[in-house]
Amino acid sequence: MSGRGQLMWDEAVTGYDFGPGHPMDPVRLALTMALVRSFGLDRAPGLAVVAAPAAGESTLRLVHRPDYVDVVRRVSADPLSADGSYGLGTEDDPAFAGMHEVSALIAGQSVGAAEAVWQGVADHAVNFAGGLHHAMPGSASGFCVYNDPALAIARLLELGAERVVYVDVDVHHGDGVQTAFWDDPRVLTISLHEHPRTLFPQTGWPAECGGDGAQGTAVNIAVPAGTGDAGWLRAFHAVVPELVAAFRPQVLVSQHGADSHLADPLAHLAVTVDAQRAVAEACHELAHAYAGGRWVALGGGGYAVVDVVPRTWTHLVALVAGAPVPPEAETPAEWRAEVSRRTGERAPERMTDGTTPSWRPFDDGYDPADRLDQAVLATRKAVFPSHGLLP
Repeated sequence: MSGRGQLMWDEAVTGYDFGPGHPMDPVRLALTMALVRSFGLDRAPGLAVVAAPAAGESTLRLVHRPDYVDVVRRVSADPLSADGSYGLGTEDDPAFAGMHEVSALIAGQSVGAAEAVWQGVADHAVNFAGGLHHAMPGSASGFCVYNDPALAIARLLELGAERVVYVDVDVHHGDGVQTAFWDDPRVLTISLHEHPRTLFPQTGWPAECGGDGAQGTAVNIAVPAGTGDAGWLRAFHAVVPELVAAFRPQVLVSQHGADSHLADPLAHLAVTVDAQRAVAEACHELAHAYAGGRWVALGGGGYAVVDVVPRTWTHLVALVAGAPVPPEAETPAEWRAEVSRRTGERAPERMTDGTTPSWRPFDDGYDPADRLDQAVLATRKAVFPSHGLLP
């Protein structure tokens, strides 16, 4: 199931920098690209490395309000003018010089990925600098200024796509993307995240199912804090494949935030790199089974910037390249040296956390007293009937 892949990359995306001490440390992007290069994936026969232009005004306005874009431009030129309005100048989203330009550049990579896949230039395309899924049409939120996943999907619709599935496995609810397409029956948004009782943004309840005329096109799987590989994969496979099959998308867009990991400092799941890789593989397979192979893969959150993010997203790039990196592979010595030089930390030595992910299929039976199974059932009951499926 290999094909032509594109990796969207411009070194300037590492300028997306909220400053010292902020969890969204751009070193995670630099170290990911360094690991991709150390494995030679940037030279793989099945992968082209492409830098797309920044998203322009008309593209940004496919999702974002003109007044918001104007304010981002203003505080980008004068960060001290940010006063917390429009979500800019807050603790989560402090203003910084050049904010508009680099945010538009990241968005441009995701839009470019969508264009390449829709126009047949590539079968798969990945922008691990993207996945900034919290930004709202009129405000920044949760470390996100422009919502590149929503912009990529909006561009696909503009180009003529009639059915797009968005699968978001970031530990946080994909609230901005859900909001952008709440009333649009052409887009099925599926978010697998930690329960909103215990995590930002406190949305993503199973009952959030879509607006009038789009009932069942917003899907939320809210798993309990502490969920590990077996439960996380069980929840994914109990909901996502059946809905994708029923919706018959022309393109699959997926967001692979790495913050579901047990080592992530901002959340409370217990997932491994191995399970994250397994879900990326599943998205790849779903794209081939139901979307003609058209797959746009994005990054997202992830704040264990040395131990987790580079490995998870390198596995993602490798899948897009048609050159999977075996989990048991050692991380290249040159990369480990680069990690030490840049961060002073010790790099992980293998591309695995040492687990072999497995899960019990939901069709084999469920436990009504189990909190994970309760979460899955709540989602299936809320949305499956809208798609002609039995809960």
